[in-house]
Amino acid sequence: MQDMHTELGLRLDGKVAWVTGSSRGLGKAIALLLSRLGAKVVVNCFSNIPLGQAVVDEIIAEGGQALLVAGDVMDQSEIQRMAQEIEKHWGGVDVLVTNATPFQPMRWVADYDWSEYQSMYDAFVKSPFLLAQRLLPRMKAGGWGRIVQITSEVFHEGTPEFSAYVAAKGAQVGWSRSMAKELAADGITVNCVAPGWIPVERHEDVPQDIKDNYLKTVPLSRWGSPMDVAWAVAWFASSQSGFITGQTLIVNGGRSMH
Repeated sequence: MQDMHTELGLRLDGKVAWVTGSSRGLGKAIALLLSRLGAKVVVNCFSNIPLGQAVVDEIIAEGGQALLVAGDVMDQSEIQRMAQEIEKHWGGVDVLVTNATPFQPMRWVADYDWSEYQSMYDAFVKSPFLLAQRLLPRMKAGGWGRIVQITSEVFHEGTPEFSAYVAAKGAQVGWSRSMAKELAADGITVNCVAPGWIPVERHEDVPQDIKDNYLKTVPLSRWGSPMDVAWAVAWFASSQSGFITGQTLIVNGGRSMH
């Protein structure tokens, strides 16, 4: 029996997908799934090149195609260099998944420094803007493109003591909605996937009682997995979702409804 995704025709054959921040965690799961669906995947990391290369090696071992590009997706010259490298190998990018994230401090508003707010806006507004500006000409020329932003439930929940992150995620959603209408006539969709708390490597040191308290608030009574998020991204990246744009799909087991 064929895999269900093959029977349904959810395929990305011939598409080039750049997943930022994909050396581990959610980004790694997204990169692996898009490859399994036929995409050529650009794996991106900033400094941990061995981890990024390990993801590339895993994709290749499964019979997929992958390219590692290491660099800072918040720096315009670095984006230019990486985009040129991708174009040299595969001609350009059809699917952009913005997943890269910096450290996310949690503080009362009186205790934040503006530099911490700025780092959030650089990651979630500046970086998507610079990436899109560089990659959109090819998407427009081909009359097809997908931008999938990894946002967060925190914007929809209004999570307290997290205002820098929440504000920047709200700005990211707003930018996506504006771009969705601006780019629709070019066959380019822009959507958001907003995960809840999906425990990955960087959450290993979180106290168990905090994890237990969060889990109690999830109506589906289980933790989400990176693959839960990856399938939502894959749907938005596919041709089947071509009449959906400017939307946010919240992947948090029913904690948020909108």
